[in-house]
Amino acid sequence: MPNETPRSLVYSLLSVCAIAIVYAHISNAELVFEPSIHRDEDDTSPTAPSRVWPKERPTPMPTFSSNDRSRWCTIRALVDEGSWVIGRRHVAGDGSYRDEGIVFEDGWKTLDKVLDPAPQDNGAEKVQNYYSSKPPLLSGLAAGEYWALKHLFGWSITGQPNLVVKTIVITFNAIPFALMLLMLRRLFERLGASDWGRLFAFAAACFGTFMTTFATTLNNHTPAAVTALAALYPLLNSENDRPLSSFSFLFSGFFAGLTACLELPAAALVGLMFLLLLGRNWSRALLLFLPAAVLPVAAESFINYSAIHQWLPIQTKFGTDWYEYPGSYWLKPAAGTVKHGIDWARTHESVGAYCFHVLIGHHGVFSLTPIWILSFAGMAVGTFRRENWPRYLAPLTLVMSLVVIAFYLVESENYGGWTSGLRWLIWLTTPWLIVLLPVADWLGQRRWSRWVGYGLLAVSAFSANFAANNPWRHPWLYQLLEAYGWIRY
Repeated sequence: MPNETPRSLVYSLLSVCAIAIVYAHISNAELVFEPSIHRDEDDTSPTAPSRVWPKERPTPMPTFSSNDRSRWCTIRALVDEGSWVIGRRHVAGDGSYRDEGIVFEDGWKTLDKVLDPAPQDNGAEKVQNYYSSKPPLLSGLAAGEYWALKHLFGWSITGQPNLVVKTIVITFNAIPFALMLLMLRRLFERLGASDWGRLFAFAAACFGTFMTTFATTLNNHTPAAVTALAALYPLLNSENDRPLSSFSFLFSGFFAGLTACLELPAAALVGLMFLLLLGRNWSRALLLFLPAAVLPVAAESFINYSAIHQWLPIQTKFGTDWYEYPGSYWLKPAAGTVKHGIDWARTHESVGAYCFHVLIGHHGVFSLTPIWILSFAGMAVGTFRRENWPRYLAPLTLVMSLVVIAFYLVESENYGGWTSGLRWLIWLTTPWLIVLLPVADWLGQRRWSRWVGYGLLAVSAFSANFAANNPWRHPWLYQLLEAYGWIRY
């Protein structure tokens, strides 16, 4: 094609800028205490922030919130102490207790912890173990890298936290992000129909999603977006009538299963891909894809049992005494009392209001990242795309998206907590970018529609970069509504 070389240059320029920005943000990662979300200790007014301004200088740390610190506690405990236990509660005979351990140290404190309700008898007192409330697979993999860094270079996560933490975050976020851009570049070239459409979608991938926002923090959402793309890649990179190799079935199965380990609702991806591949080659789907998908799931279950002696993920214990113990942040409020804050949002608004804010409100998937409007339009029209467009992709992505969104509308109640966007849907970023292509091609045919695309991309990029210093902060729409007094949780 005559424009292939210039387009390739633009891909490269956008990739270099996006990857450099991600590396820069990781390199400068540090928890900053903002006065706007803290109050003086003696300020008890109902409108005052819940967080108290620290009396002493906090320990400088390249970690941001309870969410990622919960994982870092596990990583430190595994390598430095050889245990999944991140803290202990010593309970005396009169019921009084004393907490100690990593999770109670300055710079390591987190609300995302559970307490094993089964105590160990230790003579005059009983001892209960604290664990991270995060699934252990990702933390275990990161701990393996920390072990290597410690033994190869002598780096300690307590002595050199910047070196250890930022190296691991680069490994789990920045490098996969670069691989994601490479895969998307190839798919856009194959599936796109116009220069403008391809480059619009690629610019969105580089700057317009929460992938870059959350690339600075250890989390399960951004790696899951890359593994979801890896699972789909062999199918999307082949002709519809071309038989898939045995390796493709194994590759897709493994990464689909790994995505489900990182994001439990991604089990929908495994199920839908399995049904799809049954139609392509039922024997390879049964003998190759399915066992490859089960492998990471089995590994996670084994690791989960090794960690907390439970086969099911710890998230399934929410609402039980694993989470609701004396002193727990997640303890249900006593009768007649009301808890405030984003984690108790559902107690302050109707189900309808919650659904509104999930979709088009202060945490809205379409209000914060309006390019996804184009993606859902693409799902609707993708089935009627030109011959080499994979016709199964649009309905597969649509069903998967509706299942996942419905799951969180029913099961969630806090928008993901302190987060700059609806982080639960970040793993769908890559399939959404691909189904956006047909609509982007259509937009590129008219001047006015191109400007619509520019506007949607601008808002999306603004939202993604608004919380670049700390992804675990409220979205700009939330802060705007709160400033005008329209919401108050």
